[in-house]
Amino acid sequence: MDYKCFVTDYGRQEFWKETKAVSDDINCMNVVNIYPDITYQTIEGFGGAFTEASGYNLSLLGPENQSEVIKAYFGRDGLDYSMCRTHINSCDFALGNYAYVEDEKDTKFDTFTIERDKQYIIPMIQKAQQVKGDKLAMLASPWSPPAFMKTNGEMNHGGKLKKEYYGQWARYIARYIKSYREEGIDISMLSVQNEPAATQTWDSCEYTAEEERDFVKGYLGPVLEEEGLGNVKILVWDHNKEILYERAKTVLDDQDAARYVKGVGFHWYTGDHFDAVALVREKYPDTGLYFTEGCVEYSRFMDSNEVTKAEMYAHDIIGNFNAGMNGYMDWNLLLDDKGGPNHVKNYCAAPIMCSPSGDTVEKRLCYYYIGHFSRYIKPGAKRTAVTRYTDLIDAAGFINPDGERVLVILNKSDKEVPVSVREYGDGTSYIIASHTIATILYKQP
Repeated sequence: MDYKCFVTDYGRQEFWKETKAVSDDINCMNVVNIYPDITYQTIEGFGGAFTEASGYNLSLLGPENQSEVIKAYFGRDGLDYSMCRTHINSCDFALGNYAYVEDEKDTKFDTFTIERDKQYIIPMIQKAQQVKGDKLAMLASPWSPPAFMKTNGEMNHGGKLKKEYYGQWARYIARYIKSYREEGIDISMLSVQNEPAATQTWDSCEYTAEEERDFVKGYLGPVLEEEGLGNVKILVWDHNKEILYERAKTVLDDQDAARYVKGVGFHWYTGDHFDAVALVREKYPDTGLYFTEGCVEYSRFMDSNEVTKAEMYAHDIIGNFNAGMNGYMDWNLLLDDKGGPNHVKNYCAAPIMCSPSGDTVEKRLCYYYIGHFSRYIKPGAKRTAVTRYTDLIDAAGFINPDGERVLVILNKSDKEVPVSVREYGDGTSYIIASHTIATILYKQP
């Protein structure tokens, strides 16, 4: 078989560099088995988030760097992203709070407008679509309804959606989806609320599991169907993994709500909790599982080095895939050298950072680590069974629609790790250097 192995080694400045096997002999003490006849979930795609901050940063770059950023994410020679997220109304990574309707007396939405999004968000999405064609799936998530719809009277600092606005908020969301379709952007997925269990200093809105369930089955689901948007997939939770199972259970055990819900979204900010993802996959096998947000927060990881940050990404992606994840969406696509803009100074890192004043862009190491998955695992791939001989490495295997095998191996240790890749007796051997990620591709003859 013809094996190809691509590695990223920050110390040697090798990014997606093809390397040769050290031997065709299989050492039974160093085996990583891949079993393509045992398959699990379907992989739908990879991507990041079009925020107002990202679009604003892009607009400040010159034409050459604008093109470079878009191609780096959406081009076939880049990360080949195909599934992305954006926000309904403002989020923390916006230039300030805003909503599409500000007048509480406007119950018919006569003043509804997405003109704010047309400044930065929509142009960035359209540039990505020019590269991807019709192959870009979009998830939309609200951070907060307009202030007048909430119990605290503002978009920030949590609060709840007033019960009397449940129906109006559902129609507001439907209006948003239709408005984006008029711009040539098809919102195919929708989460009920970003981080519904958090009171944030920025745009936020709280729902209990029961409130989320009742909003979906009594308002959002029926309204989308009435508006001819029944094909939009509704995702619940869209928050951290530590209580993923119980939040999903409350909604999915209710038949009236479950008929509208096609997936569960989750973030990474409270740790691995891969077992929580696996519990949802086991209990609700037909429900999609989507990583919808994660980033390196400057408030917690400002001083960590680039290798540590990149390994956070790869470890989480492998763990989530092995637990049953269908799709992966990173957070901001493009941030400035401060980690923003962010209207409450909640600065973070992104795979590509830029200096708008100097018209420069920088691909961080995590960009290349994400590429070990997104460049090689194609939409429609199946995760396959993998066994490994040591916990010094993380590993996940896939089979692409054309039959190509994909094996991703992460070595976070300080030691080089010998690996004999094996499929039913056939295989070859590699040395995976310390703090290296490798993607191995091959096809059976």
